[in-house]
Amino acid sequence: MIKTLRQYLPILDWGARYDRNALSNDLIAAVIVTIMLIPQSLAYALLAGLPPEAGIYASIVPIMLYSVFGTSRALAVGPVAVVSLLTASAVGQVADAGTAGYAIAALTLALLSGVFLLVLGLFRLGFLANFLSHPVIAGFITASGLLIAASQLKHIFGIEAGGHTLVETLISLGEHIGDLNVITLIIGVAATGFLFWVRKGLKPLLRRMGLGPRMADVVTKAGPVAAVVVTTLLAWGFSLDARGVSIVGSVPQSLPPFTMPGLGLDLIRQLAVPAVLISIIGFVESVSVAQTLAAKKRQRIDPNQELIGLGAANIGAAFTGGYPVTGGFARSVVNFDAGAETPAAGAFTAVGLAIAAVALTPLVYFLPKATLAATIVVAVLSLVDLSILKKTWRYSRSDFAAVAATIVLTLVLGVEIGVASGVILSIVLHLYKTSQPHVAEVGLVPGTQHFRNVNRHAVETDPTLLTLRPDESLYFVNARFLEDLVSDRIARDREVRNVVLMCSAMNDIDYSALESLEALNHRLTDLGIGFHLSEVKGPVMDKLKGTHFTQEMNGQVYLAQYDAWRALARDQAARAAE
Repeated sequence: MIKTLRQYLPILDWGARYDRNALSNDLIAAVIVTIMLIPQSLAYALLAGLPPEAGIYASIVPIMLYSVFGTSRALAVGPVAVVSLLTASAVGQVADAGTAGYAIAALTLALLSGVFLLVLGLFRLGFLANFLSHPVIAGFITASGLLIAASQLKHIFGIEAGGHTLVETLISLGEHIGDLNVITLIIGVAATGFLFWVRKGLKPLLRRMGLGPRMADVVTKAGPVAAVVVTTLLAWGFSLDARGVSIVGSVPQSLPPFTMPGLGLDLIRQLAVPAVLISIIGFVESVSVAQTLAAKKRQRIDPNQELIGLGAANIGAAFTGGYPVTGGFARSVVNFDAGAETPAAGAFTAVGLAIAAVALTPLVYFLPKATLAATIVVAVLSLVDLSILKKTWRYSRSDFAAVAATIVLTLVLGVEIGVASGVILSIVLHLYKTSQPHVAEVGLVPGTQHFRNVNRHAVETDPTLLTLRPDESLYFVNARFLEDLVSDRIARDREVRNVVLMCSAMNDIDYSALESLEALNHRLTDLGIGFHLSEVKGPVMDKLKGTHFTQEMNGQVYLAQYDAWRALARDQAARAAE
């Protein structure tokens, strides 16, 4: 019972060893992350098409729930750019931004996402996320970064514009560019330039001035707060809202309220597929970050328990005025670098944000939306990595096709179609590659017992012995390919008297492949050719022993390929006879 509780409630594990040193490190990390999250949460809510307070609300209860159920010591959960964009895309199709229906749909999306993640975790189905290959994820995040940056230009220009794709957004910006507000543009450009400089140049400058590394890091992370403070004071002091500068306005001064998602079947049907996409993308991003950070401290995470933690966080967001959340890369790295020891750092961050929600929200009334847009642009452009196109082109054309298609389709047709197409294309390309596996004809390396590809190495061969090494498991997609390849090969070489399948690269043989091997055995038997296997892995052999194949096979199963060579090669057999 205790072991099971510890498995599903990791807080019982690390909480039992919590000490004063961990408390000190977690508190420091929480202060730094809280400073970073206040403007970021407001900005991401704006990106999702929700009131700014929704970003704060989505960063309080979800973080606390993750600290109870999650296994990562450094992962910081909350709104992130890509999920915010997906939320806006999904919810925008069922309700108009700024309406009560829009907010309810966002809550429903969070609930569906949370339930889906929770079910995956409870049934240990985390492996399903592997269907999103890294190239597809990289392509999607790059395209999303460009889409997000383009979508924020309207706030930096101070104009009205819309669109769910890059083309639509750029056309809309062009149509409204005549309404550009010069003061808003100056604020937006200045804030963007300042934030880029903070990211790259502020910390080295502070270090040269003699500031310690920890304090320099804190001041650097507070850069967005400085931009918020300065532009807010300017908007207030010069009444810039009266001169056309769009400001945040009134933000409720309260803790997260209790909210109820919409449970109508029609709404659930419309949001089900987007919820699945958001869940899988958020989980992949979150687990990638968590595993990377855990490895640096020789810790480990449990991906299936992470599903439960993220599921609980999203369900919490659904009932506390938030929207879908996941583990963010930037804030998690900041949390890690700031010295977070346990998930308690996230709980302390939630407390800090709760204090901000109660005491500080009136201070952001005059905050220009252009500043929040600048915060988003600087954050997402760091995610854009067009070099992935060059890397995949050099390494694998099929991966390049998946990346390029994902980027183009996301930019042209929208985020949901883009990522769905990327996933489908990845699966199709994988099936295509495995349907025509590399099959090497191998021979003996002189003076050894090793066998290598005859086209790559100077090896000994025997005209009466054909040894093929399929470099792939055999299953329904490629079984007929191997059968046809062997048939074509022996048709071209009438000297062949024995065929050996070297199975060292096979991890599995499914039933379709078994039937194909049986058909091949019958065909070779009719031709008077022996059919043998070598180096069959234990689990595969266990499956074969439970069938009639090994009894009906006209040849033998050899432990090592060298044993097959000694027994079947003509020269070896002649020597043995002498």
